[in-house]
Amino acid sequence: MQSSQANKNKKNYYFDRWWLLLFAVIIIILLLIYFKPDPFRRILFFVSDGISVTIYTTLVSFILVLVFGLLAGLGRISKNRILNGAATIYVELVRGIPLLVQLMFWYFAFPSVIQGIGKLLSIQSLSNYRANPILMAIIGLTFCYAAYMSEVYRAGIQSISKGQMEAARSLGMNYFQAMRFVILPQAIRIILPPVGNEFITLLKDSSLVSVVAVADITRRGREFMAANFIPVQTWLMVALLYLVLTLFSARIVTWIERKTKLER
Repeated sequence: MQSSQANKNKKNYYFDRWWLLLFAVIIIILLLIYFKPDPFRRILFFVSDGISVTIYTTLVSFILVLVFGLLAGLGRISKNRILNGAATIYVELVRGIPLLVQLMFWYFAFPSVIQGIGKLLSIQSLSNYRANPILMAIIGLTFCYAAYMSEVYRAGIQSISKGQMEAARSLGMNYFQAMRFVILPQAIRIILPPVGNEFITLLKDSSLVSVVAVADITRRGREFMAANFIPVQTWLMVALLYLVLTLFSARIVTWIERKTKLER
């Protein structure tokens, strides 16, 4: 009894020491701004709008990745040959093409396809279609990462004992009810670490959207460097900003994992 109470108290007073690393990076940024306001303060102000663009693009893309990744993952384990085959082809094709190439396709090639369809069907709105950079970036990131996320879902679902599904069906649940109320809640607890890792990877890979006219941190950094010719200071500040975002995300993921962890 005392041991159980001690473990509970220990859990309540748990402190993730890796927060100290995040605070250290923030302090470094503040020191650079204080002691060397020119150019570090100018760099920070210049790229500050890119921070919100990076966060917005990452969060929206990740929410869509969770949804479409789940659908693709269910397709991968489906006994329906058509669904299984379509999901498998999607995953294999997407994983074989670099993300940068996919982003460039969605921004440069996809609008041309839409315009071609518009001309063929004599639809003026489609003929004059112009790509929205952020929208195309979100579609590209979602389309790519949903394929990887589907494998995470598939592994988590298949790790659950088949007896769980059989027990749910014996209670009168249909397949979808069993998946929703029995299988998926258990699978999500298992896949939280890889899902968190996918989010952090997506956050870093969002820097690739800078090549398709999205004014994120990386693109704003490139613009500042091109105008001022100080590459070391510029990319040092950009790297530190990305480090703050990724370290903060990692700590939040760790906190969620600890809160949802099943006691053994």
